[in-house]
Amino acid sequence: MDRFASLKAAVETAALVDAHAHNIVAVDSTFPFLNCFSEATGDALSDVPHTINFKRSLKEIAKLYGSDVSLDAVQEYRSISGVESVTAKCLKAAKISAIFIDDGLELDKMHEIEWHKEFVPYVGRILRIEHVAEKILNMERPGGITWTLDSFTEQFTDNLKSHADRIVGFKSIAAYRSGLEIDTNVSKKDAEEGLNDVLRAGKPFRITNKNFIDHIFIYALEVAQCFGLPMQIHTGFGDKDLDLRLSNPLHLRNILEDSRFSKCKIVLLHASYPFSKEASYLASVYSQVYLDFGLAVPKLSFHGMVSSVKELLDLAPIKKVMFSTDGCGFPETFYLGAKKAREVVFSVLRDACTDGDISIPEALQAAKDIFSENATQLYNIKTVSESFDSNDIALPYSMKLDLTAPVKGVAFVRIIWIDASGQHRCRVVPQKRFHDLVSKSGVGLTCASMGMSSHTDGPADETNLTGVGEIRLIPDLSTKRIIPWAKEQEMVLADMHLKPGTPWEYCPREALRRVSKVLKDEFNLVINAGFENEFYLLRSVLVDGKEKWVPFDATPYCSTVAFDAAFPILNEVVASLQSLNIAVEQLHAEAGHGQFEIALGYTTCENAADNLVYTREVIRAVARKHGLLATFIPKYALDDIGSGSHVHISLSEDGENVFMGSSGATRYGISTIGEEFMAGVLDHLPSILAFTAPLPNSYDRIQPNTWSGAYLCWGMENREAPIRTACPPGTPDGSVSNFEIKVFDGCANPHLGLASIIAAGIDGLRKHTTLPEPIDDNPDNFKDKVKRLPTSLSESVEALDKDTVLRDLIGDKVLIAIKGIRKAEIKYYSENKDAWKNLIYRY
Repeated sequence: MDRFASLKAAVETAALVDAHAHNIVAVDSTFPFLNCFSEATGDALSDVPHTINFKRSLKEIAKLYGSDVSLDAVQEYRSISGVESVTAKCLKAAKISAIFIDDGLELDKMHEIEWHKEFVPYVGRILRIEHVAEKILNMERPGGITWTLDSFTEQFTDNLKSHADRIVGFKSIAAYRSGLEIDTNVSKKDAEEGLNDVLRAGKPFRITNKNFIDHIFIYALEVAQCFGLPMQIHTGFGDKDLDLRLSNPLHLRNILEDSRFSKCKIVLLHASYPFSKEASYLASVYSQVYLDFGLAVPKLSFHGMVSSVKELLDLAPIKKVMFSTDGCGFPETFYLGAKKAREVVFSVLRDACTDGDISIPEALQAAKDIFSENATQLYNIKTVSESFDSNDIALPYSMKLDLTAPVKGVAFVRIIWIDASGQHRCRVVPQKRFHDLVSKSGVGLTCASMGMSSHTDGPADETNLTGVGEIRLIPDLSTKRIIPWAKEQEMVLADMHLKPGTPWEYCPREALRRVSKVLKDEFNLVINAGFENEFYLLRSVLVDGKEKWVPFDATPYCSTVAFDAAFPILNEVVASLQSLNIAVEQLHAEAGHGQFEIALGYTTCENAADNLVYTREVIRAVARKHGLLATFIPKYALDDIGSGSHVHISLSEDGENVFMGSSGATRYGISTIGEEFMAGVLDHLPSILAFTAPLPNSYDRIQPNTWSGAYLCWGMENREAPIRTACPPGTPDGSVSNFEIKVFDGCANPHLGLASIIAAGIDGLRKHTTLPEPIDDNPDNFKDKVKRLPTSLSESVEALDKDTVLRDLIGDKVLIAIKGIRKAEIKYYSENKDAWKNLIYRY
């Protein structure tokens, strides 16, 4: 038996803590894919394909993807699969259990830190201090007041302290800007002159003045030491912005010898290559110095990687050496970093055993230390499992990792879209045709499809849509899933294009992307959302020889009896959702007869809308399987409680919830940004209803004293208000984590509904709108002071007709179609009084 078999097995199965990485970018980012293989930029990128690292790494990526070994083939695979799929595939293959992300490196179309949490059990944030300083300087000051060193330093240290409980460490790129010979006693005068030098350069400010960099480094180090947080420092090689002569870690002697910082934990990144020996020496003689070998692995030749890691271990204690990938931009960099690290560490430890330096048991412990335990302890995170089992980690998109190849046993693919009336529709194609043609070119669809109402499969008048003209339904492969209740089929959500690559103005998913982009571009904000799903389970009975659907049971709110009776159904629903990687937070019996609720987990708004579509599909399909009918219509029975699809909304900036304020610093526990956004939503709520309450039946639900929010107001934990601020368990005292919109129901197209909410919020941010006083009692008791929300779809359409903000942000053509469809609904249901009863078959 191979003497080193146990060591090889331990290295290959170790759960990796990736202690330094950067954000992954969207598949259409302008960040060059060649940066997977080199730190080169500009014209130098053209030489990258001639490097050993490129040739080796391309083979390994192609093998992982099952593609040809060529750059074009790999990039084609990435484009077809989508970034979510390749990220899931790469991180699962890498066996990474935790990632610490420095999001201070701003890349085109990079995903927020929250996005990465879909793929690994733990994601921590590394806060880049120079990026924090630049963001502060670029802020508009009241009255145009100029920064002084004192005012900046106070703001800077307060900002660092405010992040301390939400990050795993700080990072400095002083090596890139002015070098590592930090002056620990830089004078106030020199620092002030340095600040003025930066300010004279004009916005956007980029800090390069050495005295000012030294000043912020010293203050950041004080904060890091105060909170027990490590300070990562870029050392050694990088791109050409860096002067390699100034990045030798020996320059840090001033810091290391300063008694003020003797307890501060300093991590030298990138093996300090080519100064690995110097880094090893520093870690051996200074208790506060730790080492990280990301970037050196995998960017060097294999011999270079092995040599660098050996040099680190020549003097440095094994307990001070840590793994990272320095993954940046592309999930492939994480995979390559992890794969090569395992090979390199095994080679180094095997050689040490062969030389008699350490024993096999000592090598096993060393592997564990280097790959996870050292970082777990240094960064004070929860312990990860000692070895990686892919079954323990519910990676998203696990059912669609290889989208270019047909899945065995699947015969058909459903291509799903949601029309403007909120109805789920699909085209079905054989799997072979899907992969041969449809996945890239789509299927044809009449333009009239976005003009249909809930009662007629034809375009409504005044929508400007007719049977003339055709669009393309282009599958969004990142949403492709095996159908849990019909495993011989897959389903995928579709975008609407005029031709492949050219979005159609009426596409609901594109409308949500458009307004989300405005919010991101103007305010650097991302919306997160979580939906509640209320629905009725109905069973069929014969009455006078005719089929009639009646409630599944007649039990009260949160009834244990109801839950027991429905458990076989609900259990299968939850299992199906989990197989689709849709998180379920709560479920219970609701107040209506036969009514239940399932609350979904929080995620980005685009994912939340997609998840809601699949959740409705799952609930209806599982109910059918059990001989029941599930319906989401707002008012199934006029004498019973209605069903909503309440949505919880929060704002995120750089992965942090910025809706949340504190009672002492902001009004109502909401941040200023949060208040302005929410106030905008409140102002536009009458016209938003045309999207979120799209049927006349919707207004039968929105009535006083039914917990549906019938008045134009907001409240703090007031469930009779249409908008309420929420403080779920775990929210700090005096703070609010999100707000809930109750006037959203199960007949709404979720993408258009969220688009209207974001558009209204953008208006609030632009105008700095403030909230009126909250209503902390039943608003029905204040009829003389509080306006009623629209009591009919007609009133909502009238409000929408006057709303130029929603028209401009969402698009004039979409709004014309929406108003035309809504007018058709109003006319039909006013002329056919009992027709609403047939809605259970459509929603």
